[in-house]
Amino acid sequence: KLHQCGLPKKMALELFKPFVMHSLVAKGLAHNIKSAKRIVERARPEVWDVLDEVITDRPVLLNRAPTLHRLGIQAFQPVLIEGSAVQLHPLVCAAFNADFDGDQMAVHVPLSREAVAEARQILLSTKNLLSPASGDPTVTPTLDMVLGSYYMTEVSESARGAFVEANGAPARGIYASFDEAKLAFDLGTVDLRAPIKVRTDKPSADSADSEDGGGPAVALDEPRLLETTIGRIIFNEVLPEDLPFQNYTMDRPALRRLVALVYRELGSEATAEVVDRIKEVGFRFATQSGVTIAIHEIVVPHHKKELIAEADQLVADLEDQYQMGLITEEERYQGAVEVWSETTRRIENDIAESLSEYGSLNYMASSGTKGNITQIRQMAGMRGLMADPHGQIIPEPIRASFREGLTVLEYFISTHGARKGLADTALRTADSGYLTRRLIDVSQDVIIGDNDCETTTGLWIEQRDERETMEDFRDRIVGRYAAAPVTDDSTGEIIVDRNEEIDEAAADRLEAIEVARVYVRTPMSCEAERGICQLCYGRDLARGELVRPRTAVGIIAAQSIGEPGTQLTMRTFHTGGVAGTTDITSGLPRVEELFEARVPKGEAIISEIDGVVEVLEDGGQRLVRVSNVDTVVEEYAIPAGAKAQVADGDHVVAGSVLAAVPDEDKKEDADESAEVSTELLSRIPGIVRKKGRKTLQVVFEDREDREYAIPAAARLLVSSGEAIDAGAQITEGAKNPQHILSIQGRDAVRRYMVDEVQKVYRSQGVNINDKHIEVITRQMLRRVRVDHPGDTGLLPGDLIDRREFEEIVARVVAEGGDPATAQPVLLGVTKASLNTSSWLAAASFQETTRVLTNAAVEGKIDKLVGLKENVIIGKLIPARAEIEVPRREFVPELDLPESLEFDEEAELERMLAESEAGAAVAVQTPDSDSLPSFAGDG
Repeated sequence: KLHQCGLPKKMALELFKPFVMHSLVAKGLAHNIKSAKRIVERARPEVWDVLDEVITDRPVLLNRAPTLHRLGIQAFQPVLIEGSAVQLHPLVCAAFNADFDGDQMAVHVPLSREAVAEARQILLSTKNLLSPASGDPTVTPTLDMVLGSYYMTEVSESARGAFVEANGAPARGIYASFDEAKLAFDLGTVDLRAPIKVRTDKPSADSADSEDGGGPAVALDEPRLLETTIGRIIFNEVLPEDLPFQNYTMDRPALRRLVALVYRELGSEATAEVVDRIKEVGFRFATQSGVTIAIHEIVVPHHKKELIAEADQLVADLEDQYQMGLITEEERYQGAVEVWSETTRRIENDIAESLSEYGSLNYMASSGTKGNITQIRQMAGMRGLMADPHGQIIPEPIRASFREGLTVLEYFISTHGARKGLADTALRTADSGYLTRRLIDVSQDVIIGDNDCETTTGLWIEQRDERETMEDFRDRIVGRYAAAPVTDDSTGEIIVDRNEEIDEAAADRLEAIEVARVYVRTPMSCEAERGICQLCYGRDLARGELVRPRTAVGIIAAQSIGEPGTQLTMRTFHTGGVAGTTDITSGLPRVEELFEARVPKGEAIISEIDGVVEVLEDGGQRLVRVSNVDTVVEEYAIPAGAKAQVADGDHVVAGSVLAAVPDEDKKEDADESAEVSTELLSRIPGIVRKKGRKTLQVVFEDREDREYAIPAAARLLVSSGEAIDAGAQITEGAKNPQHILSIQGRDAVRRYMVDEVQKVYRSQGVNINDKHIEVITRQMLRRVRVDHPGDTGLLPGDLIDRREFEEIVARVVAEGGDPATAQPVLLGVTKASLNTSSWLAAASFQETTRVLTNAAVEGKIDKLVGLKENVIIGKLIPARAEIEVPRREFVPELDLPESLEFDEEAELERMLAESEAGAAVAVQTPDSDSLPSFAGDG
């Protein structure tokens, strides 16, 4: 069972020795501990019965190194076995990243009652079915379980006993009930995978995602004929009654969705039951199917020779063109690579078409059990192009397949990749571990605090092109809390109100009505005094409900990002040897570059202002000018009798005379009114434009230009005349997050960090929730740099916590002082860890001497709010999980004679009298139900 592990008897006896000895004495099988020890060491027969009793209520903890995330330690109920190896349930192997080729695991025994309660209620494997990183089930069936499930739920039209509609005659293959169909199977009249029709009133689902796939199964009003197979009937027997009849082929993704559905609808205990039963039925039918690999199944495609000859001819033509000087060496190289890639693809298609539908290889690949078409191509078709040690593609492919056998040269070429892979893995493990350590350090003090910080700010999550983010809009909003009501524009109905969770049903509905964007709460904008509030964090992915107070979400975020680090690639890609283009950093180095907020390799130039692009050439140097022009136009009517004093195109300043009345006219008017002004003045500077005879315009242009020199190798992403926004990319490459912060602000940095980190993980097929990256980014952005100190007493250039800065400024303003100003800064995780408010945590991270010296010089105080500082001084950590510890009945209170009773007040009076008399006695006020303890008598 999922919650059990096999423990060798000899090991269990050694581990539980003290408990067994105690039990032997208690049962009267030994006189004292010494003789009990002797009995245990001699392993007498009665010892095993006692051991059996002892382990019934004592779980053990299993741990596999390296413990990269919290699922690396789980609790199990031990089952005594013969032999010398620990036995582990196959479904928890994924969480431990364990396999059965000699992995070692440590077994720990929780001793105290609290430890046992914690192991049972929190650490037990059946309580840890979902991944804290993504919220997906970690216990989904794999390998043989998938193969068995796929084999039994597939349909084979030609199988014996299939449903047939006969002309006029009664049809064959129709059954009155599931039981009748199974009886026919047992009698051998119908095959496991033959399509049949069965009369039933149970609703059915055609996929785990379908509308009718989830929810309780409500019986239909009247029975109908359901087209299915015996295999699917047997498979559905292991599923809970409450689910509809799952009537589809069970490949790996379908099984994963099915487990997630069971968890959502029926909870963790039912899920543990179901996956165990799927495991058993999967193994049984994988064995029955007889699926295996045989060499005769690996068939080399007929057209392979022709395709390779055709490719050779094309490459020879390219060589001729190169020798004649018609193409460059680069073009020849690119051409050869393209020819061979296309040939490999065509051979792959040939193989895919020629694979036997019911062949073993096809079963394994199409069910998601193991392998894929690329690996089958290497076995049957050709291995194709390989990369050299620098990551450059060698233009000469490996033409042979493993079935035919490689030549010596081909074998040599293919060893490059294998050796680089092994070297990479060794380096990557260390790098990934170091990244995890930095992430842990920067986020270790992020703990869930209040229920609601009541902030009104949040984050827009938009329906963007999924190819860009490689992530579903639905996945990004599920489990978040809305920061503003989400409405259906067509009806005005509120679908999710402010501070309500967007659950799966709401997300499906939002996707169905195509809501463009949703405003959600995010850890980035949380204003909680300490840590993050519950609503800003949202759903605890490992439990599928609102996160509980005092959960250490910082540690969870760091582990979720760090754990898959070893799966990421190490390489800096060389773009197929194309001269001039910069290397694209990907994989682990890219994640590190982002979290350390470094200037990226191959940095892109981004525009600092909104404006219109102009591409210029200046002596061989390409320039891009971005111009932002604000135009203000003022019109002036020339008064009657006045003459214009300026010509078209003149430059004027504010206050210039535009028109005036001639002198002789002035004298005549002087008698009428001395108040009327005879001059027309310009209110703004600018250029004069004449508009008709009686109107003048002054056009003022406020122009802002930025010029950027473009490196020779860089590729432009903009063209002349294009209007762009501030922060838009001008050249290809990776943006510098520091520039994004200064131009577009914190929200843009958050979006960039999440998108870029997700690009790396998703390209490797790793699923991580955005919120973990947001928690780390929040820590990188939590400081501000003081520009102008005002009356705060801070120094210019000081790095100070944003919350602390806001409090200081508010206090100074309330006292009527001059407030300080500051700029947000983005610190890399290493710098952010060293700049934390706890000097104990910073010293335990890196540069211990420097941190301690500075702390001593500045007289710093550590308030012990994070986890590390409390661990260092041996206090309980501020994180917490709710468990119920069973207490034994207390011994009833004894009635003491009056002479022995303790009078609290009289005792205190006596002690006060003594201390006044000069005796230094430490007083500890006794609790109502405990006796006092004196710290020495002076």
